[in-house]
Amino acid sequence: MATYLLTDIERALRSSWSAETCTPEYRARWSPDNPARDQCGVTAMVLNDLLGGELIRGEVHVGGVRTDYHWWNRLGAGVEIDLTREQFGPEEVVTGGVVIARPPVAEWRRLREEYALLRARVAERLGRG
Repeated sequence: MATYLLTDIERALRSSWSAETCTPEYRARWSPDNPARDQCGVTAMVLNDLLGGELIRGEVHVGGVRTDYHWWNRLGAGVEIDLTREQFGPEEVVTGGVVIARPPVAEWRRLREEYALLRARVAERLGRG
């Protein structure tokens, strides 16, 4: 089994993002100028595949109103990794953070195709594809 540094995984993820891997309903607002935008769910799932740990979901608030959710990872010893946090503007505030049980991919109602594409791209970039 190959060993990867977190920097290798992060580089593979970041270079794999595109409009096709972001949340479909927000695809029109995705841009290479902010490549992390709307990539958090699929990125957290792929990172969970590679490193295990827990999935964390917080709320995104603008002006005190929840506008969306944000996903990231927690590894052993409570170390949190959020590879998409830079997607947010100064008016967007991420609050909370609860552990979410990961359902089997076959049960996902959304993001299944985007996740599969991101996972395949990352595997290829890590030499696992």
